Amino acid sequence: MIVDELGDTIKWSETLKRRITSWEKIQFEKIHIVKYLERPYAKSFFYSDIRLSDRLTERHHRMFSNRMTFSCPTICVSGVGSSKAFSCLATDTPFSLDLLEKTQTFPKRINEDSVDNITLEALKIFSKKYSDETVTRDSIFHYVYAVLHHPAYREKYALNLKQEFPRIPFYDNFPQWVAWGRELMDLHIGFETVKPFPLKRKDIQPKNDTPEALKLAQKARLKVVKDTAKKPTGAIELDGLTTLSGVPAQAWAYRLGNRSALEWVLERHKETTPKDPTIREQFNTYRFADHKERVIDLLARVTTVSVETMRILGEMPAETV
Repeated sequence: MIVDELGDTIKWSETLKRRITSWEKIQFEKIHIVKYLERPYAKSFFYSDIRLSDRLTERHHRMFSNRMTFSCPTICVSGVGSSKAFSCLATDTPFSLDLLEKTQTFPKRINEDSVDNITLEALKIFSKKYSDETVTRDSIFHYVYAVLHHPAYREKYALNLKQEFPRIPFYDNFPQWVAWGRELMDLHIGFETVKPFPLKRKDIQPKNDTPEALKLAQKARLKVVKDTAKKPTGAIELDGLTTLSGVPAQAWAYRLGNRSALEWVLERHKETTPKDPTIREQFNTYRFADHKERVIDLLARVTTVSVETMRILGEMPAETV
């Protein structure tokens, strides 16, 4: 069950239907409400009672449940058989199993017993390869995150990344890769607290101030303004009243799958019209206007994340070994 600003949604699985027909009582408990990363750079709330989320495994349920602290960093990647380009994103919160296409995850540690996921054998291999006894599990984790973002690595192994588990090469200058990985992970995990990019905001007054006209003007458009070549101009039209401009070209270049990070934020905050008439009339309460200022702030911060990510990727070697 998903609980968020866009309304309540229940996925009626066969197991849940059987629970209903057998009159099983499920009591609401606030402790099950967990904030999680539903899509790249878009958080929501998840009701983690396994009786309503029967397709989760016991381990996934323990990861999503807020009865325990889920704070270890996790690397999520698009999985085997993905149709879109390989993508990678770190988080330290619970996350959707559809965060990225066919999501596979590599947590820093196995959460329920705090066992480190980077084995002693891996630690010995890295220490021997780089002739450095000070290599740590944390540095290996950051190294891997940097390599998975390396543009030349993704290009060279594009076909492999669609068909098999990612393999990690040994690059020269291990400390530099660790530094890149740490900086990328800090940006991606801490996207809600990075310094907002100074986007330019332009507000206009509606042509008339009747409630009907204002409601129409406030309706979400969330449109990336593009030129005749269908390339972003650097402007985002939020509704009929507000436009943001000054988005650098490199911000659009930071992509996860088939969308840029900014487009994931815009897609997640659109207003939708449910097909079911009862839901449409009684429960379709989400209005972009109620969340507009929060979305503007989020877009500014994700712009910073995007620009800084592309800066770091630009510092990486142009070729692989």
